[in-house]
Amino acid sequence: MEERVKRKTSFVKQAAILATASILVRFLGFIYRVPLTNMIGDSGNGIYSAGYYIYTFLLILSSAGLPAAISKMVSERIAVKEYRNAHRVFQSALIVSGSLGLVFAILLGVFGQQIANLSNTPESYYCILTLAPTLFIVAVMSAFRGYFQGMNTMVPTAISQIVEQVFNAFFSVYLAYLFLSYGMTGGEKNIPMGAAGGTMGTGIGALAGLLVILFSYLLIRPTIKKKVGKCRQAYEESRRETGLQLIKTAWPIIAGTAVFSITNLIDMNMVIRILENTGFPHEEALRLYGQLSGKYVTLTTLPVSISTAFATAALPSIAKSVKLKDFKQVRRKMNLTFRLSMIVSVPAAVGIGVLGDPIIHLLFPLASGGGALLTIGAVSILFLALCQTATGILQGIGHIKVPVVGAILGAIVKVILNYVLIGIPSLNVLGAVLSTTGCYLVAGVFDVVMLSRITRVKFDFMGTFFKPLVGASVMGVAALAVYHILYMLHPSNGVATIGSILFAMGIYGMVMLFIGGIAEEDLKSMPMGAKILRFLKRFRLV
Repeated sequence: MEERVKRKTSFVKQAAILATASILVRFLGFIYRVPLTNMIGDSGNGIYSAGYYIYTFLLILSSAGLPAAISKMVSERIAVKEYRNAHRVFQSALIVSGSLGLVFAILLGVFGQQIANLSNTPESYYCILTLAPTLFIVAVMSAFRGYFQGMNTMVPTAISQIVEQVFNAFFSVYLAYLFLSYGMTGGEKNIPMGAAGGTMGTGIGALAGLLVILFSYLLIRPTIKKKVGKCRQAYEESRRETGLQLIKTAWPIIAGTAVFSITNLIDMNMVIRILENTGFPHEEALRLYGQLSGKYVTLTTLPVSISTAFATAALPSIAKSVKLKDFKQVRRKMNLTFRLSMIVSVPAAVGIGVLGDPIIHLLFPLASGGGALLTIGAVSILFLALCQTATGILQGIGHIKVPVVGAILGAIVKVILNYVLIGIPSLNVLGAVLSTTGCYLVAGVFDVVMLSRITRVKFDFMGTFFKPLVGASVMGVAALAVYHILYMLHPSNGVATIGSILFAMGIYGMVMLFIGGIAEEDLKSMPMGAKILRFLKRFRLV
């Protein structure tokens, strides 16, 4: 019983650490995109996103799927005290990810202009060029992060992510400001170079994160060597064996993630090309695409990062429980992860939907277009969170090919809807938003249905979906009403928006507590949850 309590506490603690880091990282990432967007505008956002999506796709192929695979393999070996084999997995991962990262970095640097032309955004060449070295840096870092996560130690990963984003935020804004005037006279802006300054900050941030994770590894290396030296295991795995198994484990994860990345690339090419074919000039098409990628995608993926953090933290813990055949713990962790994901994602979708236009005007006063994209597409937050959470759990229990099928089905739906909807003049870029929602809906529902069939776990639909939806609905009505009341009393969009958001958060929490939508276990798993729980208990609210 005591061991079970310790495992439960460890899972909750590590999930909370990674979720806290993810919140800070995404918040910092969001914060720097605000001044960056106001500096380079929607067109600059389009150029920035074009280069960044190409980089992200190659990053996924080289290393993005590896941390999940490494953490799974390492946690499985540590569960049975095979510390030497666990360390061998890490060594193999370092060779595999480093080699792939170096190859893709060279390819991106050499063929950057051709890739930019193929993407229908030749202006993104400088962004691609500045991102090329980052591929190698992140590839090496991913091996270390996967190893730490597999040891159920999220602190080094969390700290490195925060440091990486702090450096990224500062240098992205500073270099964008610096490069905007490069080669220009008379106060004109060099938008492509300004966007490239923003992407250059990504590489500087990644280098800072790598240095932190290397330092963390050097601190615990004596302890690892001691465990490896004393380890007695029945079978010694070779680096070749662990390397091949790593690739075998990682490729479905990479493939599933890459499919969604490919849809971003397809979106980029299709949106600009279809808009141009329907009569929009290239500059206008690029501007509309910048609203889609720089505002809609940035704002809607912000809350999803929290649920993704819980799924990522759950993966090694679930894999360990599967290895030990502790299926009761597998079911408990699955339901807890889904419940936490929906408690965060449902109100985020409703809140961003009802306050889409005011939020855009608050954040981007110098580039205030695109509010309708949030109003119409906010529901995609719910489906994307559902998809990401189910994917993390499926990977943890060993069914890593299922999310690939779901992602492919979603991508097919997206491409078809893009062709049908973007070409309608009255919809234009809104068609891409609707197709994205359709993509995540299909992929998310498929993954959840398959997960239910595989595990035979009966999901708590009342606690996971219905109660958050009730709380969010009340919250949405209250937020809209408070916004209009505050605006009438004091006609300031900033005051009305911030006031309505704060009021909405309080209303959601109160309704969820009243209807029993938040349990003690949920609060303990959230950042600062223990303190919140003590406060609520003091006033007998739970």
